[in-house]
This record gives sequence, structure tokens and C-alpha cells, in this order.
Amino acid sequence: MESANLHCMILLILVLILTCNIITAFSAAPATKRFHFNVEWKQVTRLCHTKPLLTVNGEYPGPTIAVHEGDHVEVEVTNRVARNTTIHWHGIRQYRTGWADGPAYITQCPIREGHTYTYKFSVVDQRGTLLWHAHFAWQRASVHGAFIIYPRLPYPFSPKIQAEIPIIFGEWWNGDVDAVESEMMLHGGGPNSSDAYTINGLPGPLYPCSAKDTFVRAVEPGKTYMLRIINAALNDELFFAVANHTLSVVEIDAVYTKPFSTQAIMIAPGQTTNVLITVNQAPDPSGMFPMAATPYVTSIFPFDNSTTLGYLKYRGPKSSDESSKPSVVVPNLPRMTDTPFATEFLNKLRSLATPQYPCRVPKAIDRRVITTVSLNLQDCPPNQTCEGLHGKRFYASMNNQSFVRPLMSILEGHYKNFTASQMLTSTFPERPPKEFNFTGVDPLAENMNTEFGSKLLVVPFGMNLEIVLQDTNFLNPENHPIHVHGHNFFIVGQGFGNYDANVDPAGYNLVDPPERNTVAVPIGGWAAIRFKTDNPGAWFVHCHLEVHTSWGLALTFIVPNGPGPSQRLLPPPDDLPSC
Repeated sequence: MESANLHCMILLILVLILTCNIITAFSAAPATKRFHFNVEWKQVTRLCHTKPLLTVNGEYPGPTIAVHEGDHVEVEVTNRVARNTTIHWHGIRQYRTGWADGPAYITQCPIREGHTYTYKFSVVDQRGTLLWHAHFAWQRASVHGAFIIYPRLPYPFSPKIQAEIPIIFGEWWNGDVDAVESEMMLHGGGPNSSDAYTINGLPGPLYPCSAKDTFVRAVEPGKTYMLRIINAALNDELFFAVANHTLSVVEIDAVYTKPFSTQAIMIAPGQTTNVLITVNQAPDPSGMFPMAATPYVTSIFPFDNSTTLGYLKYRGPKSSDESSKPSVVVPNLPRMTDTPFATEFLNKLRSLATPQYPCRVPKAIDRRVITTVSLNLQDCPPNQTCEGLHGKRFYASMNNQSFVRPLMSILEGHYKNFTASQMLTSTFPERPPKEFNFTGVDPLAENMNTEFGSKLLVVPFGMNLEIVLQDTNFLNPENHPIHVHGHNFFIVGQGFGNYDANVDPAGYNLVDPPERNTVAVPIGGWAAIRFKTDNPGAWFVHCHLEVHTSWGLALTFIVPNGPGPSQRLLPPPDDLPSC
């Protein structure tokens, strides 16, 4: 009898241990996770070019931040280079902690050489794949990494995952990327395109001198893997596919989606997409299947039309022939100008919308803001030669307002009631200054009289806000990935041509629209996004094509404090950098 009781007790202990392990994996108790980032130079060689590359802790891409849903995060960033920097935690809502958001001169002054700033924030009601990156000039080119939030509950999809594989897309320049931006801004022309795309910092065998710099991941036949796909490229939307394999999309921008199968995905800069892939193909003699990314092109400006290639390497007897060379045949990717594929892919995205993961899309709105997103031409200053079209300068704007970052932190100015100064005015126009056929006009060659400044959009706390982003054909229609800081939003509608407020809202999806932090506004079309302004602070809205942000395609909106003590912006930290 005692033996039987002992046996039962042992079984109970084993069950408890197993249960605790499962709970720990999915629902670890909230904790404080601390990290240290050193922003520093490191000599890096790609394409047989060696140059000093700006990195975090000498890593390219930078280190992965991995936390659990509900954790408090502290990242101490020390700047060890002779230039300013900041870090942005892309997609983290930063509820009441706007001081930790990171965009230079929006929520903080930059971290100067030799100085340290600790970003402190909590990860609340978010789970999945995001990214972190520098948010000063074009430093994102090499200062970026994965930000992974593990859930408290099991994944709401199947089959069981063998392992997770981060896939970070980037761009490599043989020259100095800061010089590329400086030259562009000095002479008003378009930027030089990159010399290579990369997968986890490696260009792959289709580039010169790069066969050894190829990302390879070993996988077990018959198993299912999660690819955590991040587009950290500066200036390009990308198509991605794996040869002979189907991808099942299960998450975008750290929000679960209704799963669907696809042969390829389109992913814009700043966006993330989690896909499941079952490695169930008979491998070639090398046991390796190529995976590749190539640009989705809608721009008139020079672009890199190359392809980065990596491999999934099957383990087992069939992949033991090391003498066989891996295939360099590019998977069946869409054509680089395949807007119909990109449109069809984006239209398939839907929020999971279950009781456990509800879709909290606002059914009605309190205010609708309609803004154009435009590329512009400005007259060349006297006694200067400009390299834009027709001898003019390129700029960009929203509602004909080209954003100029002030020499102070907008959030600090708002907190200290400096918004009455001449630099910051709350008069961003909520409609285009002139209504006409934005997508049907012939490209314009004359000066567009764009206004330059830092006009702010001020919206009350707790309102349901809709922003309609309207692409234009002033120079060329283009797909624009627009990122909203401080808030997730729902893409309730999108289409081609000109938005019609009397017609288009009737076709909105208010049941299960995709929830994101970055929307790819269709080329020659529009996208309508909705969200509740429930996060007090100053929040940047900008195109995540870095060239367009440099030209001024951005705005900042202010959400004042709410009525309750838990709806107020926290005071600035003591170590907040000064300008």
C-alpha cells in the first residue's frame, strides 16, 4: 500500500514538473529583463570590401532582445562613437513611457558621444516578433536586431513547432551610408542604391566574393519551423520565398492572424511576418533548398535589382553528399513589379478575432484626418546645382507639409508646455490644401510650394481616430510603408485611385481587419487606418523608406494626458539626454 502511494506521489510530482515547464515556456511570471548596448565601430567585410560599420556590441545584425509578454525591459545604451545616436523599439506601444520610444528630436534628444541612456518600458498585451533599430539619420542600415516577445499562452495555431528561425533582411553599402544620405540632401537628387541585400547580415552566393557569406540553417525533414521574418532594409519592400515550400502566415507585426498558405510574401521596411514552414520535400543531392528575397519595385529612383540567397539544409543521410554544390536557382518569386501579387497577399491578412484574441477595431470614429503622402519638387536655391528632376530638388510631404525636425525634443517641449514656441505649432492640416485627382494627374515638373516646418496634429485623449493615407502621382505613384509610433492600428480599408469619403467607408472591414504598426499604402491608392488615441505623448508618423523620411514625409501628433492617473505620461527620467 505504501509502495502504491509512493508511486502515485512520484507520478504526481512528474506531472507537476512537466506542467510547470510548459507554463514557464508560455506564461513566465513578469520579470525585469536588463540588457546593455554599446554602440561602437567594428571592421566588417562583405563583397570583398572592408569598412568600419556602426554596430551594437560589435554584432551585425545586433543582438536579439528576447522577453516574455508582461516583462519590464531596461536597455542601457552607451554611445562609444563620435556621432549622435538613438534606439527605437519598433512596434512597442510605450504606454505612458514615450521617453523610451527613441526617434531623435521627437521623443528625446540624441545620445551624445560618451553618454549613456537607459530605455525603460514594459511589454503589455503584446506578443510575437518586432524589431529594434537606430532612429538617427540612416544608422538603421547596420544598427538593428530582432525583438522577440514570447507569449504567456500556447500559440493559437498548429502544428507543433520544432524551432524558431529569425530572418532579418537588410541592405549593404560598400561605401559610407551616411555619405549617401549627405550627398542626397546636399544636391537634392536621389540616393545611391545599396550594393547588396542581406539575410541576417549575409549577402549570399549571387553576389561577387560572397559564397562564404551565406546564411545556412540546418533543419530536420518532416518538422515544422517558425520563420520570424523582419524587414530592416532602408529603402525597399521585399518579396520572399523558399524553393519548393509553402509558407503559412500566422502573425504580422506581433499580432496573430487567421492562418493562410502562400508561395511568397511581401514585407515592407519595419514590418514583421511570422510564417510556418514544414520541411517535407525530397532534397536535392546537396540537401539544401534556397530561400531568397528580392525587391518589390514601385519607385522611379535607382534601385538594387539583385537577390539575396540563403539555404535551409536538410539533416540526414540524403544530405550527406558534401561534394554536391547547392542550387543557386532563385525560388519562384513574384516579378519585381508584381503589384497584383502584393495586393492579393495584403488582402488575405485578417486579425485572428477570437474571444481570447479579440479584434478591438473602432466601429465608429470621432475624427477623420485625410492626408496625402507625396514626393515633391522644389526650386534649386540660387547659385546651387541640384540633381533632382529638371534641375530641382526632391522633397516629400504630407498634405504639402514637409516635416523638419526641430532642435529640441517635441515630447519634452510638449511636457514642459513649449508648444507655443515658433518651432512647434498645433496646426497640421487635417485635409489636403487643395482637392483634385491626386492619382490621375500627369507628373508635375514645376515647384510645388511645399511648406517646411514642424506643425503638430493634436488629438484628444481617448478618441477614435481614422487617418486616410492617400498616395499621389505628383512625381510618381509609389508604395509607402507608413509607421505609426505609440499605437497599433487597424487597416479597415484600402484601394486604388482616389479615396471617396462618401463611398469607400461602406466597404470597410470592421469585423477582422489586420492590426499592424506599419501599413503599406498601395501604389496609386489609399489606406484607411483606425485606432484609439489612448497613449499620452508625442508620436511620430513617417514613411519607413528612409529616403522619404529624410525628405520630410512625416508628421508628429500629440495625445494629451487622460483624466485618470493611469492615463498620464510618466515624468521624464533623470538620465534623459539633453540637446
